[in-house]
Amino acid sequence: MFFVEAIELEGLGNRSYLAGGRRTAVVVDPPRDIDRVLAAAARRGVAITQVVETHIHNDYVTGGPELARITGAAYRVPAGAHVSFARTAVSDGDTVVIDAELVLAAVATPGHTPHHTAYVLSEAGRPVAAFTGGSLLIGTVGRPDLVEPRLTEQLARAQHASARRLADSLPDETEVLPTHGFGSFCSSAQADGEATTIGKEKAANPALTVEVDTFVAELLAGLEDVPAYYAHMSPANTAGPAPVDLTVPAVADPHDIAARLAAGEWVVDLRNRIAFAEGHVAGSFNFEADGKLATYLAWLIPWGKPVTLLAESAEQLAAAQRELVRVGIDRPAAAATGGPADWLRADESVASFPRATFAELAGRDRGRIVVLDVRRSSERAEGWIEGSVHIPVHQVHRRIDEVPDGTVWVHCAGGMRAGIAASLLDAAGRDVVAVDDGFDAAAAAGLAIVTEEG
Repeated sequence: MFFVEAIELEGLGNRSYLAGGRRTAVVVDPPRDIDRVLAAAARRGVAITQVVETHIHNDYVTGGPELARITGAAYRVPAGAHVSFARTAVSDGDTVVIDAELVLAAVATPGHTPHHTAYVLSEAGRPVAAFTGGSLLIGTVGRPDLVEPRLTEQLARAQHASARRLADSLPDETEVLPTHGFGSFCSSAQADGEATTIGKEKAANPALTVEVDTFVAELLAGLEDVPAYYAHMSPANTAGPAPVDLTVPAVADPHDIAARLAAGEWVVDLRNRIAFAEGHVAGSFNFEADGKLATYLAWLIPWGKPVTLLAESAEQLAAAQRELVRVGIDRPAAAATGGPADWLRADESVASFPRATFAELAGRDRGRIVVLDVRRSSERAEGWIEGSVHIPVHQVHRRIDEVPDGTVWVHCAGGMRAGIAASLLDAAGRDVVAVDDGFDAAAAAGLAIVTEEG
């Protein structure tokens, strides 16, 4: 019997996989923090003999080279990927034995990248699972615009052909196990669901139900902004990432925190947005540890800028470090735990700002306030508060000067991104109110909602 175990990277919206038999196993698209993979293999009592990559990743730093080094596994990377380290080059049709009666076969599936390769696991000659990386996802495909703008349409067409190649060559009951699509911005559209098969995708996936010209036009029209940190992931993965260091950072006392803020460094408070609004170090930014920390902090922070982390506990700090190394933010400059009372000098006061609901916004005189919508463009297109200003959260830091004068009531779809934006505005000296509410409540509160159709 074979097994497949998914290793979730929830903050990034990705999955890695450990798959094998009774004695040996393969790891597909391993995360940077490989200790989770090693622990999973130890629990199952299997040796990792193969590590494979579906592609050179654009959204996270791989742990492949280090995992292969530690386990002695063969490290298999698509032959078309130009890398600076030793690996076993994989070409279309290559096979490798994973365990008794378990064989892994490479299937060229260009589209997400030119060299993208899927892997089909067969037991006794019967395909049982397809590790599809960034090709065929749940209800969608991986985005084709992360490599080079001149290649985007060509890769979109290749993505359509690759999805159909998989669907045409595999039984309907074959499990489809993608790396992306669980919230990852590598997905070209929101992927729904947790599990799927080739048969289910044939019935619902546009790549398999829509002709190529329409598919490409709709795919390209729906692409949104790429997280800024993606520009640094492929070079890191091409060079071969260094091992991670998750040891505790240097401790920052109140004077050190103040000095780092004065120097223009980023001080990031990891507590939840409610606690942050109630009291925080003036000038610090709020990126909740329980939100999409790695995605949004890596997206917004100027690359290479020193970051000091403020956490409510050692456990929260350790979890944040783990998330951040996955996107190449390897070592915080310093860190502190506790709360504002522990982080402020004796002569400093706690900063704060109010939170509100859409019902409270509806009761305000709109002539005296600014409503700032920090959702993505696709979200806003479905309806926005009349008279609101739109700046997506990842652009707020560099576009604060564009926010009109007045108290800023900032909202998103649920509250997390509004909390980030409110902290950025507060640090810039603006009067701000964080609307911590679901956007569905805006219309119910009586706020006028405008759509593109009018």
